[in-house]
Amino acid sequence: MINLAEFRNESYRDFTDESNARAMLNGLARVESECGRDYAVIIGGRRYETGDLLDSVNPGCSTEVVGRVHRATRELADEAIRNAAATFETWKRVPATERAGYLFKAATEMRRRKDEFNAWMVLEVGKSWAEAEADTAEAIDFMDFYARQALRYAGHQPLTPSPLADEVNELVWIPLGVGIVIPPWNFPLAIMVGMTTAALVTGNTVVLKPSSDSPVIAAKFVELLEGIGLPAGVVNYLPASGGSVGDFLVEHPLTRFISFTGSMEVGLRINQLAAKPSPGQIWIKRVVAEMGGKDTIVIDETANLDEAAAGVVASAFGFSGQKCSACSRVVVVDEVYDKLIVRVAERTAALRVDDVRNFGPFTGPVVSRKAFESINGYLTIGKDEGELLIGGTAHPLADQGYFIPLTIFSGVDPQARLAQEEIFGPVLAGIRARNFDEALRIANNTIYGLTGALYSADRTRIEQARQDFHVGNLYINRKCTGALVDVHPFGGFNMSGTDSKAGGRDYLALFLQAKSIAEKL
Repeated sequence: MINLAEFRNESYRDFTDESNARAMLNGLARVESECGRDYAVIIGGRRYETGDLLDSVNPGCSTEVVGRVHRATRELADEAIRNAAATFETWKRVPATERAGYLFKAATEMRRRKDEFNAWMVLEVGKSWAEAEADTAEAIDFMDFYARQALRYAGHQPLTPSPLADEVNELVWIPLGVGIVIPPWNFPLAIMVGMTTAALVTGNTVVLKPSSDSPVIAAKFVELLEGIGLPAGVVNYLPASGGSVGDFLVEHPLTRFISFTGSMEVGLRINQLAAKPSPGQIWIKRVVAEMGGKDTIVIDETANLDEAAAGVVASAFGFSGQKCSACSRVVVVDEVYDKLIVRVAERTAALRVDDVRNFGPFTGPVVSRKAFESINGYLTIGKDEGELLIGGTAHPLADQGYFIPLTIFSGVDPQARLAQEEIFGPVLAGIRARNFDEALRIANNTIYGLTGALYSADRTRIEQARQDFHVGNLYINRKCTGALVDVHPFGGFNMSGTDSKAGGRDYLALFLQAKSIAEKL
């Protein structure tokens, strides 16, 4: 076993410090000089240029091309899976210490290039400097943590001694095979890195199909893996249209597991397709899915309203609400509803939505034209379902990029579309409850169950929420976003996914299978 220091989460830098700001500006300058280049499909270390190019644009300036990726065909998808299957036969035999070593090297290299990866997220998905810093730090955490956990799974597994004197027993964890990794665009580095490295460090090989909204960031990570010497074919980079290639990847008989983060609709389809055996398939495919949420912060009359308002605003509008953990509903008991919603509106009004290329704005654009149009549709719906308190109009920069003002509706019915459907944008629904019990019932009234928070000074109510607030990640007297690796293992109930608990100590077991071996002496 490698002698390692105890895991510690990567710290975040303060960009009000001039030296940190200067380093970030230098990173942006370096990345801007690379904008517009092409990225090929990568299979087994070979590059394929299909000529079917996807432009990945800067959502803050939609005429600016960040990069162009060659989209894979079904034939290349088949080649990627077969190459990964062939590579698996050697990679699965590489000692866990060596596989973990690649992750430690990758984490060190990403830490050295933090400003560069931050800058790619600023330009490709419109993250603010602070949000990009947190994303890169989480990616580093995933690699450092999963490397350590892989060593634990590869070590001795305790068993009860056999009552048979002439028998020796052991349990070993072995990898599954070829995995399809389909990450989201909203944490385009952290979640993509976490899903990919969890699979490879446990001895599996990967076909990585990045989001069409963040394919360049994924390409830069694959380049990093190549740079540290990861063997060709362990991770294969396959940018492609989900409609033309996605089902094929899931249904392929050599696919052993699918690791997915994204919408409920796509996740359910993957689960359905994976459940049906394909000709030649000899295993039950495993699906690891995280599928979003409709997250609620509950506030009662005993809460510190200033702290609660700050938590709601940070949770609702960080990265323009484009987090599966974002607070999209605040449910407040009647006695303090008016006071709380005014505080939330005042704090929100003080925030600036602007181009995040420079330090200063709280948040920037939404990720794409599709998201922009969908969220604007909900703004129209919201005007019929609640009282518009702030936002809800065209942003001054909407002609330049996909900017939407931070928006709050008050007096929304708990069953309204605004209160039930995942908007994935900077839109908050304020809901009034008669009392705490009703507030908790409202919090549980959606098909999702990812994150939630309670602000209260009442110990009895806190204990009630611990028991009855049905979410995978519950936060008491703090915001419902910002999960840290091995501090807040992350994953939800109901239609929020398979409760995989990414960043937790059991996560790697999802990419392994246990083999019990008994030997008579």
